[in-house]
Amino acid sequence: MILRILLHAISLALMLAGVPASGQPVRADHAEAELIARAQALVPGKPATLGLRIKHDREWHTYWINPGDSGMPTTLQWKLPPGTKAGPIQWPTPKRIPLPPMMNHGYDGEVVLPVEITLPADWPVGQTAKLAARADWLICKDVCIPGGADLTLSMPVVAADPAPDPKWASLFEAAFAAMPAGKVPRAEATTAAGIIALKLHGVKPLPGREVYALAGVEGLVESAAPQTVKVEDDVTVIALNVTSNLSFTESRFSGIVVGVADKAMAFEAPLTGKLVAGKGIEEGGAKPQKPVAAPGAEDLSLALALVFAFLGGTILNLMPCVFPILSLKVLGFARGGGISAMRINGMAFAAGVVLSFLVLAGILLGLRAAGEAIGWGFQLQSPAVVTLLALLFFVIGLNLSGVFEFQSLLPHSLASATLDHPAADSFLSGVLAAVVASPCTAPFMGAALGFAITQGTLASLLVFGALGVGMAAPYVLLAWFPAWLKRLPRPGPWLATFKQFLAFPMYATVVWLAWVLLLQLGPNAIIWFGAALVLIGLGTWMIARPGGGAWRAFAALVAVAGVVIAWPGGESAATPAATSQAEGWAPWSKDEIAKLNGAGTPVFVDFTAAWCVTCQVNKKVVLETRAVRDAFAAKSVKLMRADWTRRDPAITAALAEFGRNGVPVYVLHAPGKPPLILPEILSERIIADALKGL
Repeated sequence: MILRILLHAISLALMLAGVPASGQPVRADHAEAELIARAQALVPGKPATLGLRIKHDREWHTYWINPGDSGMPTTLQWKLPPGTKAGPIQWPTPKRIPLPPMMNHGYDGEVVLPVEITLPADWPVGQTAKLAARADWLICKDVCIPGGADLTLSMPVVAADPAPDPKWASLFEAAFAAMPAGKVPRAEATTAAGIIALKLHGVKPLPGREVYALAGVEGLVESAAPQTVKVEDDVTVIALNVTSNLSFTESRFSGIVVGVADKAMAFEAPLTGKLVAGKGIEEGGAKPQKPVAAPGAEDLSLALALVFAFLGGTILNLMPCVFPILSLKVLGFARGGGISAMRINGMAFAAGVVLSFLVLAGILLGLRAAGEAIGWGFQLQSPAVVTLLALLFFVIGLNLSGVFEFQSLLPHSLASATLDHPAADSFLSGVLAAVVASPCTAPFMGAALGFAITQGTLASLLVFGALGVGMAAPYVLLAWFPAWLKRLPRPGPWLATFKQFLAFPMYATVVWLAWVLLLQLGPNAIIWFGAALVLIGLGTWMIARPGGGAWRAFAALVAVAGVVIAWPGGESAATPAATSQAEGWAPWSKDEIAKLNGAGTPVFVDFTAAWCVTCQVNKKVVLETRAVRDAFAAKSVKLMRADWTRRDPAITAALAEFGRNGVPVYVLHAPGKPPLILPEILSERIIADALKGL
């Protein structure tokens, strides 16, 4: 009894000391692999669940125990301490991966393949167990690449049952939820003339579910061949084609069946009859409907993606979302200041733009690596960021209107320093330009971004950096070669009027961002936001009035109170989708698109967001015109709107399927045809040309 208490005390001490399981992920071609554990420690003599975690790059996959018509199953070769036992891989139900005329079985995204490990019963408590394994796999997309890694995992050993590791709990739960649940009560299989008739007793197809069987061994069943299913009393009979390159010689047929229960079920049946090779699959079968676009992200090399990113960044300056910042830069050029100063300021502005794009890209890639389903423009999906930007633009507008000068907000010494270093102001202007412009998508930019998020970190950052360079390039060129600026009148009284005029684009931006908040948080938030504008306006006006320290402190308190009351307190029930329905657009649904196409109805999908100004311009100038609405009606096109104003993982995933990572995206789904991706900038002619194919 005392020994047991002592062992439990040692175990508890180790757990409280925070001795974690430790292993390092290994990056290979288009995948990351790692050994992980379901619990935080091992117990001598008791089985523990470990797993091979594979995180695939987008559109890449590895294979199940039976890879199908091509491929190679993932394998593990363990290097374990003496007396330690490892069981076989426990395979979750795979996805069917069509590659006409073949069909493969495997996994994409992030998956864990569980394995049961048991330490010897006499393993000393408190002594770390060092486990190692060699993992090998084949990873495929359009090409296949053999991959592998030598993986290690160090685990603390305790006497008491350890707690689950919260880091991997959801991943293991998903793997076990995908395991076949139970076994078919009785199964038998007979073969003749290249066909296997698999009889499953005591199970029936579920309503609305596709029923199919996956052989658990290679070289027996033609995976891509259609399977016929019929029900005889309480027996489900599935007919499967024997593969043309038959290499199976066993007397039992095993595998899993899908569609007869909520989860897949295992089966094992004696195989009787004469087993002969089948006819195989004829070429020219149905091929997957890949999206059609010009150009698509899947067609890009890194060099071409960099070119597209640069061009997209340059064109981004012409997008409506950049107009407020563009007006500030025009004001800066109008002020002059000498060629040398303009060049320095231009380079500082470029540095602010490029660095901000790289920081935003780093945050985006980091969040996606952590499992967040977000895309480009994610910052404006946050009501807090929208609120801060709206208040900032309001303050800039007040400054341009002459309500106050920024120097009046700063101590005299700091204000003098800012006047002596205008490059800092240019750098911050570049930062603001990148933050505001990034939610928009310009021509060429969508394909480049879609390419970037499927690549490694270095390649992705190069693409995002090229985007920033493209956006900053016109300002740098104008600052470096300012000959055309000689046509501008010299600074004078007109400049003060021009400065005040430029306040109105800022106020318009505030109205736009307030509308975004309305859709994100509901009408109550706008009441508080309006009150905040009043307080901030009053506070900045008071700061500009003559007065001592107490007066300025009170004025600053008033302005800060405005920021506080405007701060979003949480999400409300406001739904952008409801607005879309009121306008005659149904909310986007992937399943509904498939049903409508199956019934012969074409579907046009508008991937949009309230904070995407380009989206709103396309909507007003093209999609809501009488000519376009009539054209849709004439072709009986169903209209759907995928509203990305707030974060929506399903819409993020749908965008990724089209090789895109931001909005706007416009897709025409025609029955029996690949989805057609339209350009980011629409016109009535573009819509009309797309509808001609219906």
